[in-house]
This record gives sequence, structure tokens and C-alpha cells, in this order.
Amino acid sequence: MNYTAFRTYQVVDLKGKVHAEEIGQMEYRAPDQKKFAVTSEKGSALVRRLVLNALIASEIETTAGKQHHDSAISPTNYTLDLLGEQQVGPYHCFVAQAIPKRSDKYLFEGKLWIDTEDYAVVRIEGHPAKKLSFWIQRADFVRQYQKIGDFWLPQRDVTFVDVRLYGKKLLTIDHHDYSVNGSVFTNGSLSIERTASF
Repeated sequence: MNYTAFRTYQVVDLKGKVHAEEIGQMEYRAPDQKKFAVTSEKGSALVRRLVLNALIASEIETTAGKQHHDSAISPTNYTLDLLGEQQVGPYHCFVAQAIPKRSDKYLFEGKLWIDTEDYAVVRIEGHPAKKLSFWIQRADFVRQYQKIGDFWLPQRDVTFVDVRLYGKKLLTIDHHDYSVNGSVFTNGSLSIERTASF
């Protein structure tokens, strides 16, 4: 599978003020290549450099490197305990507790919501299994997925971060306007336009 998507990254304080924003296009080429091109940016250059650019670089590195396999939701990395079933929007899901098998910043501890039909991850809530850095005292996140054609892809990430000397902030990432294998999707629906040639 190959896809492109636009992403909007924002660092927001608890009153809703945007401190930094970066918008760009992420391109993924199977099996392990990602590229990000910035289309607009505003707000604090320091926050963009230390937080947003570092986050994007880490994701690209993780996709291409050994960490990609080391972070997969698999029996090698996690024990899953079934907690029950729950509805998440239009999706009926199994709910499971994810317990990491080692302390690793690429793994998380929390809950998974898994679609009962596709067995795909619909939602994740948790925190890193290992402290990310001296500066980040806490990082709790929620990731929501959406079904785009036959594939489940990220829709929105919200991370509550407590940064030493900087305070509590929200980091949000919105994933939108996907193009998957040449078909264009807007807000999860197939657009009339197709980028594939006939």
C-alpha cells in the first residue's frame, strides 16, 4: 500500500492558544519509506524545531528502522487482556488492556479498541512504556483510526504532555485528505477524482 495524507500538527495550551503549527504532506511508500514536506508553519520557531520537527523525524526514522518491528502491536511486544466490548462511533469493538513486555519508549501501556469485523485497531489510549526524556514528565495519548477504502489509517492524535519548565500542553495531529493507491479520499469518503491514469 502507498498513500499520501495532509497533516496538521499543533501545540496548544490548556486555554486553547496555539503556540506552534505545522501543516504538510506525509508520503508513505511500502514497505518502509516516509517523507514529509512542510506546506505552512506558524507560531514559535523554537517549539516547531524542538517538538514538531523532532516528532516528524522520529516517526520517519521509526518507519525505516529496526524500531518499526520493535514497536508493532504483536505477541512479541505485548500481552493483551480482553476487557469486554464497546461501541466506538460506527464500529463495534473488543476492548483489551495492552501490557508491554519490556520498558521501551517505542511501546505503550494502555487500552486498545479492536474492530470485531476487521480485527483492526480503531482506537488506542495510553502512555509510553518508558519515560521519553528528562524534559517530558508525562505523555498521555489517544489515537483514533478511520477506515479509508479497505485500509485503517490514523485520523487524529491527541497527546497531553507535561514539559519540565514549559508546563502542560496538548499536541494534536489531524490526518486528512488521504490518497491511497491512487484513489483520493476526502473525510474518509472516496472522491470522484482519481489520480490514477486510465
